[in-house]
Amino acid sequence: MNTADLELFNKFFTELISVKNNLTFETASKQYEVDILSVKAKNTQRNYKAAIKYQYEYLPANFPLRLITKQIAQKFIYSYFERGKEQQAVSLHRSLRAIFNWFIEVEYISLNPFKFKPLKVKTHLPVYLTEDQFYFLLGFIRSLLLRDFYSILYFTGLRAGELCNLQIANIDLTERILKVSNSETFSTKSKRERIIPMNQTVYEIIKNRLPQVHYLNRKHYIFYRIDSTIPLTVDYVSKQFKKAVRLSGLNPSLHLHSLRHSFCSNLVNANVSLYTVQQLAGHANAKTTAIYAHSNSDSLRNAVNQLGNFSPTNKKEVI
Repeated sequence: MNTADLELFNKFFTELISVKNNLTFETASKQYEVDILSVKAKNTQRNYKAAIKYQYEYLPANFPLRLITKQIAQKFIYSYFERGKEQQAVSLHRSLRAIFNWFIEVEYISLNPFKFKPLKVKTHLPVYLTEDQFYFLLGFIRSLLLRDFYSILYFTGLRAGELCNLQIANIDLTERILKVSNSETFSTKSKRERIIPMNQTVYEIIKNRLPQVHYLNRKHYIFYRIDSTIPLTVDYVSKQFKKAVRLSGLNPSLHLHSLRHSFCSNLVNANVSLYTVQQLAGHANAKTTAIYAHSNSDSLRNAVNQLGNFSPTNKKEVI
């Protein structure tokens, strides 16, 4: 390599190092949005964009990416725990850790400052509705569309996004089953597909809604407001549900996902095995399903009461 080429190489290398050293979180995250986030599911996009936004507010816009240390990252996440926003802290931590992993892949940085053990969130027992409470709540919902939508959530345990994206192709009225599947525009939380049997209530709702879907195109959605090619949004059905909860005077902690909690809790109360509940709910981890064991308090009480059912003749003297 001659002197001129060597000088050119050194200049290029020096400029490259300078660019890398001065790369800001803002610039890097915008590139992440373009390259990666644009093809993610809508819920993921929303969570990651929120994480990026909050990080913008915490650090100066021109803060170098390489200067974000584990200490800074921990201070940022722990500040949400200190303010009682534990769930938000967990979500931010998970999102930013994934974003910074991509920064490592493209060699923006060499270490992930968000790679640390998250703090444990306090366990709160899920709020759920008995069948009587659910039908009471339906009395405060005028829209037949929403009444049908919430009823299917309650009796199938589907996630709201799964039901919003349910298409004619996912329905089998002969076998009375719903198929939760991945598509070009939607993927389940666990990425796994599953089959859910319809009870009579769900079967009647689906059967009555199918004729309303124009031309019975298999890609048309079961639930829509204006056009069968455009599904309901989770944001819309969630806000309408909270309005009904406020009007009903029921537990204000109830939210749309409580219908899924209700499905799982009611199955456990009916002595359905946790394994079966896990399969129906599509939980990737059995630990998630296990939180519903609390709801069957009678079974827990009966199990504990067995400890006192020893007859005097069976008791041995303790030496």
